[in-house]
Amino acid sequence: MGYDILAICGPTGVGKSELAVYLAKELNGEVVNFDSLQFYKELDIGTAKPSEEDKKTVPHHLYDILRPDEEFNAARFVELADEVVKDLLARGKLPILVGGTGLYLRAFEYGLFPVEVPEEIREAIRKRAERDLKGLYQELLQRDPKYAKKISPNDRVRITRALEVIYATGKPFSDFHEENPFFRKRKRHSILKIGLTLPRKELYLRINQRVLKMIEAGWIEEVKELLSKGYSSELKPFKAIGYKYLIEYLEGKMSLERAIALIQRDTRRYAKRQLTWFKKEKDIHWFSPYQKEEVLKFVKERLERWKA
Repeated sequence: MGYDILAICGPTGVGKSELAVYLAKELNGEVVNFDSLQFYKELDIGTAKPSEEDKKTVPHHLYDILRPDEEFNAARFVELADEVVKDLLARGKLPILVGGTGLYLRAFEYGLFPVEVPEEIREAIRKRAERDLKGLYQELLQRDPKYAKKISPNDRVRITRALEVIYATGKPFSDFHEENPFFRKRKRHSILKIGLTLPRKELYLRINQRVLKMIEAGWIEEVKELLSKGYSSELKPFKAIGYKYLIEYLEGKMSLERAIALIQRDTRRYAKRQLTWFKKEKDIHWFSPYQKEEVLKFVKERLERWKA
């Protein structure tokens, strides 16, 4: 089966959106979001959404589709993305998925096993992971040693997901892991994946500078406006990097200087986790964001093979 979808992935701040627009213009494509925060309306500056100019240049899909108080998950993303991609392919357009939420891309490609985890379980385990990831891994070793021994004690995503399923179903996660096509690598879609990366030092410098630019662009005012509309500071999107610290600053709990430093630190850590996730994917072709022409040539060659 040939490729019919392009995906651009990588850490935050590396230049994915810019490359997506460039390729969309060159390849008769349209952009489809898979960044978990860019689905939300009114969270614009802090989520680094594509500019209005970019959206006018090429069509963008799955941006600004949720209110800040709406729930969303990977399963719902797969439903919506399937609809958009089906429409694009029917119109002869190349779907270009772009984002940094690796789980969403993997779910779209392979599917998810049908286990609904109550939000209270998810939230309780997330908080425990923030406090004591090592202890959480030890619990997983006791409750499902078969799966725990396959993953790293530092793999927050897999540890928390496994325990969520165990708490929700009472069954070992390894039971689902062995049965489901998500883990057996039976693809629902055939995707050519382009990864963007930079030397760590340069990426971190970019991240630090971008946070300052977001503040200058009015990020604090954006948060004030959201809170003034009555949205609770406890909403899930406001727990994301940046928003929670700016809320604490507005509540007088920390200085702006401290909030900015924490946002920069946590964004760097998040970028590192994203890279760890994507580097484990074996079928990503890696480039620098400065290699736009090389990426275009590479993708065009692959597209020619698909059409042949």
